[in-house]
Amino acid sequence: MRKTHLLKLILAVSLPTTFLIGIAIIVIFIFCRRGGTTTETSESQNDVESPSKEKQEFSDNGSETEEELVIFDGGEDLTICDILEAPGEVIGKSSYGTLYKASLQRSGKVRVLRFLRPLCAVSSDSKEFDGVIESLGFVRHDNLVPLLGFYVGNRGEKLMVHPFFSSGNLSDFIRSGDVESHKWSNILSITIGIAKALDHLHTGMQKPILHGNLKSKNVLLDPSFRPRVSDFGLHLLLNLAAGQEILEASAAEGYKAPELIKMKEVSRESDVYSFGVIMLELVSGKEPPMNKNKRGYVPDHNKLSDLYRPEILGSGVTEERVHEYIQLAMSCCSTSPSLRPSFKQVLRKLEIRK
Repeated sequence: MRKTHLLKLILAVSLPTTFLIGIAIIVIFIFCRRGGTTTETSESQNDVESPSKEKQEFSDNGSETEEELVIFDGGEDLTICDILEAPGEVIGKSSYGTLYKASLQRSGKVRVLRFLRPLCAVSSDSKEFDGVIESLGFVRHDNLVPLLGFYVGNRGEKLMVHPFFSSGNLSDFIRSGDVESHKWSNILSITIGIAKALDHLHTGMQKPILHGNLKSKNVLLDPSFRPRVSDFGLHLLLNLAAGQEILEASAAEGYKAPELIKMKEVSRESDVYSFGVIMLELVSGKEPPMNKNKRGYVPDHNKLSDLYRPEILGSGVTEERVHEYIQLAMSCCSTSPSLRPSFKQVLRKLEIRK
């Protein structure tokens, strides 16, 4: 990791503008100064690329402050002006932030920018904050989405920079009905790739990183259907209230391990549980049947015959092997955390069944 004092910046925020149904979008404006020459630029991170130019200086006295963009491996071509001047298109929203697809004008590259709302993020003044950022930025694996850069604004807003993957996410792929989603070779290779990514987070780092929000929507695919797990460790940057909202959304979609009550209780075993649900999604092509008990939602063990698509059997796999795959998924989704396998154990079983 290296810190580059790139530019002296004045952070400004636009006044609300009305778009379609009148939702107000906060716009970040940056005045970039290089030596004695000043270039004034502004960019709305919205679906439209020509926002209102009305500006309001952020600082009370208009004085300049020196900001830092933290650069990680693979992000050496980034500057804060490159990022904030880039035309942006909203590709995702949540209660704690917004995702933008941004085309960098100088390099011609496409990046994903994740803005975390100040009210939802932990303070950057906390003692652990720098360590968390450095830890997340250090992660590199073929099946993980890397963090290329990180920026903290004067008001506490935080910006994460990631590469963009044009093939979409695993959830859309599973439900597309495309012939590629029925192929056993794709199902198995995607499963193995996700397991390798989580095993690296759990055991391949100096300090283990828990994903905390594993779901098929947070697994991206490249053109060859190689999975790239995103959003790992994001809960470490969010406050307790925002973390609870993530867990509630995860519970509604069936990914939350039944033992979880608070975000701080996320564990390796809860990541394994979410992985098991993804396995069932891959083989069934839909949300797996879930039963509700006093501890939450758990997979329905009585409907194995309904958990896989008949089309899978036509892609070079026997019914017995599909059942073994489902049984492994069920063991990952055990209501008892101690009975769930580790990702190394999962990988051994998957590799044997290849």
